[in-house]
Parts: sequence; C-alpha cells; structure tokens
Amino acid sequence: MTSAAVTYSNYLKIDELLSCQQRRSTGPDGKAEHDEMLFIIIHQVYELWFKQVLHELDHLRLTLEGNDAPASLHTFKRILTILKTLVAQVDILETMTPLSFNSFRGRLESASGFQSAQFREVEFALGHRQASAIAAHAEGSAARARLERRLGEPALFDSFLRFLALNGFDVPSQLLSRDVTQRWEPSEPLQEVLVQVYRTHPTCAQVCERLVDLDEGLQEWRYRHVKMVERTIGTKPGTGGSAGAEYLRQTLFRPLFPDLWAIRIHL
Repeated sequence: MTSAAVTYSNYLKIDELLSCQQRRSTGPDGKAEHDEMLFIIIHQVYELWFKQVLHELDHLRLTLEGNDAPASLHTFKRILTILKTLVAQVDILETMTPLSFNSFRGRLESASGFQSAQFREVEFALGHRQASAIAAHAEGSAARARLERRLGEPALFDSFLRFLALNGFDVPSQLLSRDVTQRWEPSEPLQEVLVQVYRTHPTCAQVCERLVDLDEGLQEWRYRHVKMVERTIGTKPGTGGSAGAEYLRQTLFRPLFPDLWAIRIHL
C-alpha cells in the first residue's frame, strides 16, 4: 500500500489550521462579530512565532556553548527579525477600534494573554525568571511542565558567559556556577570583563551587541503592546481579572542584560 503523495495542503495541515478560528461572539444580527476573526488570528500567529523564537533560542544557546560565533550571530539575526515582525503585527491589531473589541470582549470570559505559557517560556529562556508565574498553570499540565523545565535550565545569558570563558575571558567562577533558577543580578566584576571584551575581541563584542539588540527589541515589543492595550481598553482591568495596561507598564524598561547597558559609560 503506497502512502499518499505529499502536497502543500497535507504537509502544512492546512485544513486543520484553518479550522482553528472559532468565533464565540454573536452580534445584533445573529452573526459573529466581524473583528473577532482578526483578534483570534493575530494571537494564534503570535503563538506560532513564540514557538519559533523558543526553537531559535534553544539553538542559540547550543551555538554559544559550542563557541560557534558565526552560527550564533546568524541565529541572533533571525530572532531579531522575528521580533520586528511581532512589533509590526501590533499595527494590524490597532486597526480594531475599542468599540469593535468591546463587541466581543465579554465572550473571552477568563481568557487572557497573561495565560500564554509560551510567552512565559520565552521570558524564562531570556532570563526573566519569576517562579510565581508557573502557578497560573495547573499542576500536571503540559504547560506547567515546560515552564518548570525552562526554570531549571541555564538562561541565554548563562550560555553567553560560558561563550566568553571559552574565548579566554576571566568570567568569575561564581557566575558560571550560579543558581540559574534566579533572575540575573548585575555584577561589577563581570562588567569589567565586558569592557575588556569590547576593547580586545571584535567577534565577541558583536555577540554582546546582538544581546543588546535582543534586549531592546523585546522592550520595543512590550512598549507597543502596552500602548495598544491602552488605546483599546484604557485603564479597564484586563480579561481574566488581570491589571491590564497597568501591569504591562510595570514591565517596561527593565533590561534583561543590565551589565551590557551599564558598561556604556566606560566604552
């Protein structure tokens, strides 16, 4: 018995993919609200991009710990390009007015972007670690298991420190063996090493700059996200009882890699 030929449709599972947009709203005319389709597709696409970013971050850690700078720089470029795409998607979402969003918002019930396990995974992989975020997911769930695994793995900056050590830089040993479940705290001894990196090793300095680009790119996405929420729901609480825009504002301008920002005055 021969297997079916591979086609565009069955390879990409197009039928299954296009069946995933199920609107819950009903307008005055008995039809589903028009803009709910856009809302669903945008957020599903976000989740697909989060999956790809996680795939790339895992690869990036391996290339750094393998001291493969060219592969690391290539992977950085891909992640940064995806981040720009994530920011651009906000432009599309902002074509939805507050009135059109409110026409179906009540149907979301407790559903909230705060429940995105993949975005929490991205944060954990980048070093923004908050163990309490795991509690939002049920014990025994696949999402919780993924987050617990991410929390126990080295973050991207830990892999970067190993990359520096492989290139002969005297990274403090206590940083190389730190508790990776904890959020990174700035280190003056490391900052002295980073200044040396910039002054003596152009390739490693490029990797440093790509980390800064990544940090800035995520902050840009956070800023566009919070402004989109503000213009759509103002100061209302978010769905699911979250603090909405107020919580999102608290996440702004918190660098992932503070040491790389702190050394600017010494370069």
